[in-house]
Amino acid sequence: MNRLFSTAWFFSLFIFSFANPSPTFAQAPQASPATLRAGMKENLNTLVATPGISGYENELAERIRADISAFHPKTDNLGDVIVTIGSGSPNRLIVTPIDEPGFVVSGISDEGYLRVQRLPQSGLPPIFNELYSAQPVKIRTAAGKWIDGVVAGLSVHLQGARADTPKSSDLENMYIDIGATSTAEVRKGGVAVLDPVAMNRQSIQLGDKRMAGASIGDRFGAAALVELLRDTDPSKVKGTLTIAFVVQQWTGARGLQRILSTRNPDEMIYVGRLSAGGPVAGSESMRRAPRREPGSGVLLGLEETNGTPADLAAELKQLADSHKIQINTDFSASLLPRSYLPPPPMPAKQAHIGIATDWSNTPAELIDTSDLWDLENLLQLYVQGSIAPPLSSAVGHGSSRDNSGPISNPPSTVEILSRLVVSYGVSHHEERVREWVKRLLPKWADPQTDEAGNLILRIGAASIGSKTPSLLVVAHMDEIGFEVKSISKDGRLEVEWRGGGELSFFAGHQALVHNAKGDYAAIVELPNGWDQPKFEWPRGPETAIRVDVGARTPEEAEKLGIQVGDSVTIPKAYRRLLGTRANGRSFDDRVGDTALLSAVWALGGPLKDRDVTFVWSTGEEEGLVGAAAVAKRRAAEGHVPDYVFAVDTFVSSDSPIESKRFADSEIGKGFVIRAVDNSNIVPTDLVEKIIKFAHANQIPVQYGVTGGGNDGSAFVRYGSVDIALGWPLRYSHSPAEVIDTRDVDSLARIITVIAKTW
Repeated sequence: MNRLFSTAWFFSLFIFSFANPSPTFAQAPQASPATLRAGMKENLNTLVATPGISGYENELAERIRADISAFHPKTDNLGDVIVTIGSGSPNRLIVTPIDEPGFVVSGISDEGYLRVQRLPQSGLPPIFNELYSAQPVKIRTAAGKWIDGVVAGLSVHLQGARADTPKSSDLENMYIDIGATSTAEVRKGGVAVLDPVAMNRQSIQLGDKRMAGASIGDRFGAAALVELLRDTDPSKVKGTLTIAFVVQQWTGARGLQRILSTRNPDEMIYVGRLSAGGPVAGSESMRRAPRREPGSGVLLGLEETNGTPADLAAELKQLADSHKIQINTDFSASLLPRSYLPPPPMPAKQAHIGIATDWSNTPAELIDTSDLWDLENLLQLYVQGSIAPPLSSAVGHGSSRDNSGPISNPPSTVEILSRLVVSYGVSHHEERVREWVKRLLPKWADPQTDEAGNLILRIGAASIGSKTPSLLVVAHMDEIGFEVKSISKDGRLEVEWRGGGELSFFAGHQALVHNAKGDYAAIVELPNGWDQPKFEWPRGPETAIRVDVGARTPEEAEKLGIQVGDSVTIPKAYRRLLGTRANGRSFDDRVGDTALLSAVWALGGPLKDRDVTFVWSTGEEEGLVGAAAVAKRRAAEGHVPDYVFAVDTFVSSDSPIESKRFADSEIGKGFVIRAVDNSNIVPTDLVEKIIKFAHANQIPVQYGVTGGGNDGSAFVRYGSVDIALGWPLRYSHSPAEVIDTRDVDSLARIITVIAKTW
């Protein structure tokens, strides 16, 4: 749906993927052998992809236990995983936390939405909650099954005149939609109060040295210690070495306190993220926080960024320096937070080591893998006095694969839609979508592509002198996203919107850069000041939006194959929710495309004595570009259609955070006549006619008023009547878009009826 007609602008593996076509990834340059040890990258991928919300780390702990089973790990009743090597003194402890921030189901509404509480309730960036808004998530049931859901987000088309827009930072406005319509349906789906909720995630490779992903800052320590155990020769370990993977660090350091209280080590190395502290004395607007950037090597967490290491920290620095391992100091807050009880005594010798992260505690969190290599080498030197020989491991962005599977004859609407949704096609870059539409048409169909990139299919031609009305049915192929407008000196991509969206739904999240060579993993960077308490999202068309593909110079970006004009989107998937509901970015307007394709199949062949044309258009999100080209050409040829049926989203307020003043058509109740939107008003008598057609054919129908514009309005100036049709969509122009597939079926059916009998 086109945002230009909106009344206001809003600029702004556990791998959770199923049998959907994947992006075709471009190959990165080969990494040097010292980039990462063989297997460590894969292990880190697995750890990042496995959620471990504080107090709910059991699945992650089991994965770690399986990886280090040769050392016969023990698990205490809190969930800490512990390995002991050797005996006697010194009694050394290396500990790393494995939990991450997230949410837990705290209630279920009568309408079937999940309410949540955050874990932890403090200590996170003020923006943390907002970065979950309108995002896919997973809920783990007591039976160990992960259920797909989305966090409700505001539909950008409906906010124009609204004065009381809910703030997504407020947990009171956080609702999770799993496709249920009642409390009973939620429980039938296996979801209950106390189930953990985690961001849908996977780690990605940026260039040849950087990795990003939600919780990667909470997992690099575990990846390093798992690798350390794999490479450790127990005969070289002096005294007793305990390696512990501890839980609930974010919620009171409970695992760490347990280990300290029961193990009484002589010395301890804590391996984990460096954390922010409180405000700087005399300047309440500034916080004490780590300042080093990825690429800084091993970091020693001290009370001052440039402080002098002492005791064990000094020994580690000397060890690193003597082996030419990059090491620096940085600030980090205390490992043990304030509590109701006095903390256990810390070992006489202790050190906190970690590596730098960018965009900490966000879905775009990033590390430099050379830092992780340095960390691993330092740990090996500390444990056994030597470094295991490295094995080179090729590092790439991914591989090409096609999981689309066979297509039925005729295909179902879900078969069609699930393929179109995962095809990428930002405005003016619709080539992949167009090829999928052509591939999904029946063999008898012979579509043509015009100069604007529109795909045009004549279904029938009326005889000369016939009074049969000329009909044109149109749905657009493009989706919102970004386009690269320049490459900055630091290698970041400067991008601009194609179509309009809410920046907070995309910044701080993973992305893909597309060109003829393939797809490149990326992240959309957050605006300046994102981690400050009073941060406000920038608005307006001049807002700077930067994308990181791992390059740090224009030459590195060029080496990756990135060019000005490449398109940028977010990674997509078609996700089934409960019942007949589904989630997927770009349902606007891949549902419309699907409805047209399904109708073509239902028609069975060209129609006799009917003048019907189907159009899959381009550039709708940029101002009805493709439709305008068709309208102008048909007018010049003297073939203005009598009626245009524009098939596009009916942005619905069927959401717990939307005003019900308008657009209140429920998903699952049938297709919708877009009687009034920002670009067109359908004559009342034609609304009634569509309703009669629907009732006569037992097709569920709704009608109403919504925001946005439609392709059909481009034909009105030439004499056509625009009758806009759609389906109700929740959370428009966001990664959380939700539909009911029954509405797609009803939309396809009414288009078929119209093509035959209007």
